[in-house]
Amino acid sequence: MTVPPRPANALTRILIADDQEDVRSGFRLILDSQPDMTVVGTAADGGTAVELARSLSPDVVLADIRMPRLDGLEVTRLLAGPEAANPLRVIVVTTFDHDDYVHTALRHGACGFLLKRSGPGLLIEGVRAAMAGDTLISPQVTVRLLHRLAPPPVADAVDPLTDREREITRLVARGLTNAEIGAELFISAGTVKTHIANVQAKLAVRNRVGIAAWAWETGLAGPVSG
Repeated sequence: MTVPPRPANALTRILIADDQEDVRSGFRLILDSQPDMTVVGTAADGGTAVELARSLSPDVVLADIRMPRLDGLEVTRLLAGPEAANPLRVIVVTTFDHDDYVHTALRHGACGFLLKRSGPGLLIEGVRAAMAGDTLISPQVTVRLLHRLAPPPVADAVDPLTDREREITRLVARGLTNAEIGAELFISAGTVKTHIANVQAKLAVRNRVGIAAWAWETGLAGPVSG
């Protein structure tokens, strides 16, 4: 995802979309308490969420799945999917972790999938991860689940990556952050970020979730135990 440079001290502007008023209020209280975040709008249904997102251009949209008018998966597709003219960072925050919800949200371009029961700390971490270009998924939604959702490896898939890019892609598929990948490979997080940008360009994917999906689909990620 290409985004314009931000001033060093700029607050992360957040839009919350959830049909429950207490959830919207609770999330707003949590996020507004952070010195680097501000909630710029809330929506009680998916249609309003899309309208506000397009008018306010927030840095991050938090979208529940089950909402009136448009559900969160459709909101994600419209705001972050391949056809979005100016894609936004969308994090799905929901009570439901059904397999098809996770798969569809990530395929539609979501840069995070968080369960409401995961707590305020993970919500804050998810917003910061999205702003850093990372993807955060609640621990309850495991890599094994995502591996199971991927189609069988394609034996004759074209692999355009260098050996180093393959190493990094494999670690992305394991859910490691840039810093963790750097420590694993003894390179800087900045170098990892550059490699990931190159991999995204070569694979024509929008974010590291797309990279991970490609790794699972081609078998590069390897078997997942458990």
